[in-house]
Amino acid sequence: MFQRLQQKWKVSGTQLLLILCVFAITGTTTAYITRQITTWMQVEHYSIAYWLLKIAVLLFGYQLLILLIAIPFGQFSFFWKYEKKILARVGLIRKVTADTDASATDNTAQRGNAIMMQKQIATDSAEKPQTINIAIFASGAGSNAQKIIDYFRNSTSIRVALIVCNKPGAGVLGIATQQNVPYIIIEKEQFFRGNAYVDELRNYNIDLVVLAGFLWKVPLQLVAAYSGSIVNIHPALLPAYGGKGMYGEHVHKAVIAAGEKESGISIHYVDEHYDHGKVILQERCTIDPDDTPATLAAKIHALEHAHYPLVIEKICRELQNRR
Repeated sequence: MFQRLQQKWKVSGTQLLLILCVFAITGTTTAYITRQITTWMQVEHYSIAYWLLKIAVLLFGYQLLILLIAIPFGQFSFFWKYEKKILARVGLIRKVTADTDASATDNTAQRGNAIMMQKQIATDSAEKPQTINIAIFASGAGSNAQKIIDYFRNSTSIRVALIVCNKPGAGVLGIATQQNVPYIIIEKEQFFRGNAYVDELRNYNIDLVVLAGFLWKVPLQLVAAYSGSIVNIHPALLPAYGGKGMYGEHVHKAVIAAGEKESGISIHYVDEHYDHGKVILQERCTIDPDDTPATLAAKIHALEHAHYPLVIEKICRELQNRR
């Protein structure tokens, strides 16, 4: 249930908890205030006056209270949007808009200024590139995810909009919570035999899928839906040491056991085969005689953290230019 609410409201786990706290406190406070008012006014329980009073408190008092209580929890923006939907449903927002339009019609100068402002906004919107939304798929600790989030933290045109994970309790979920990035935990059956979560990605307006230590093979349905817009990073120099079972420490052990003098990273587009898509960038590092899988992993991680965000940014700019 909580995961469905996160997806519906597009919030992180921490924000969801704060939102539920606001709802709970508001409900309790409203009930308390209603009891106090009915007692003070000596209204007979379950009389018509009693029910009218309760309805009035719920219609007006509750809506005001929820906004006030949301402020210390830092959720005013969320609940103000929530309140505006309610106002729209009862027609108050349309009425205000209509009144404003009528007033503008009576004032020619104001109407002219409004038209000029609308033209300027349209021009600015046309010049400003649309935001590219990234979904990071990860299965483990999420060090690459953290670097990517940090890199695009202050960007106005590229943002990490979603974390997708296949392992409950994975470290990357903690990063998502700390960074207030929405996340979903995917299930194997739906991923491989269902819709591959394409609908969920569309709901988050995802433009680019970034694999960052994601251990499941990407199903054909997802590859087709995001053709040319899925990128992966592999901890070796492809095509060597790629394929099923070649991830993390397994790769580094194989490289060292083969007596290789260098290793590196391969950033590539994803197709329907393991580690097979077009290579975008490869960077190398030397393997010293005393290197172990752990020390080689540290070298590889340094390359990943340095280059992956830059390549992602380049791909995002290309996506923007295609629009």
